[in-house]
Amino acid sequence: MADDDPILVTGAGGAVGGVGRTVVGLLRGRGLPVRAMAHRDDERTDALRALGAQVVVGDLTRPADVADALEGCSRMFFSMSVSPSYLEAAATVATVARAVGALEALVGISQMTVSQMNALSTEESHQQRLHWLSEQVLDWSGLPVVHVRPTAFLENPMFTTLAARSIAGSGTIRLPFGTGRTSPVAAGDVAAVVATILEDPRPHIGNVYELTGPRSQEMTGVAEEYSRALGRKVTYVDVPLDTWVDEVLAPAGLPAHTEEHIITMARLHRLNRYDRATGDVEAVTGRPATTVEEFVAGRAADFTR
Repeated sequence: MADDDPILVTGAGGAVGGVGRTVVGLLRGRGLPVRAMAHRDDERTDALRALGAQVVVGDLTRPADVADALEGCSRMFFSMSVSPSYLEAAATVATVARAVGALEALVGISQMTVSQMNALSTEESHQQRLHWLSEQVLDWSGLPVVHVRPTAFLENPMFTTLAARSIAGSGTIRLPFGTGRTSPVAAGDVAAVVATILEDPRPHIGNVYELTGPRSQEMTGVAEEYSRALGRKVTYVDVPLDTWVDEVLAPAGLPAHTEEHIITMARLHRLNRYDRATGDVEAVTGRPATTVEEFVAGRAADFTR
């Protein structure tokens, strides 16, 4: 990569932890030129410009927008928020990059559930299926791809906004996970992995990194970490999935595609599909993954309002 070639980061204005935004900040902090692609021009793109990033506004399902964003870029981070258009965006990026790009590395983010799926899997959410299919498309493209598969984000509403209501009200985390184990990962750790790969992608091409927190544990253990972080007792209450959906998730008013994805994540947690733990965060970045306690302590005010 030439010194003045920008690194393209898509999904830079996205939500749920803001991995793309954080990647932009980390790359700029290392003095690397960045072109940040966002879906709309608003206060989030203003913040990206303040970091020194070149900002382009466009739609990842529109070939012309992707071609414009890719011009002059030799490295790319493909990221997009939960969306029914995810597969179309991945296919558009792959075909346009092959036709007009000169990529030496494309880092794509999906999720760790993909590693447990195959062509005939049916238990996963529509979004998880789109992630699996998108990985297939990127692999078939022949582009120099690196896959990053985080498990559930600590920033997921299940562990933040939805949990905060019951923690503030009754000192409980109410989730339908049963005795299923989980190892949520901080979005900042995922962004650090992505930024490290993009800074020097050659050792990573063709690799798959599965990113988790430092330990897998039942929700009783997660609640104990909340307790230590907040300095007061927090306990886990297992609730039936249907009850949780009606009383906790539905009132949040999320889009139907996103709601179905979160319901499926909750169901798969109960089936122990999230009992995964790897050292990939530390292997790539050189520092351990953030614990639940560290994450909650850093935003304690969100759980006490």
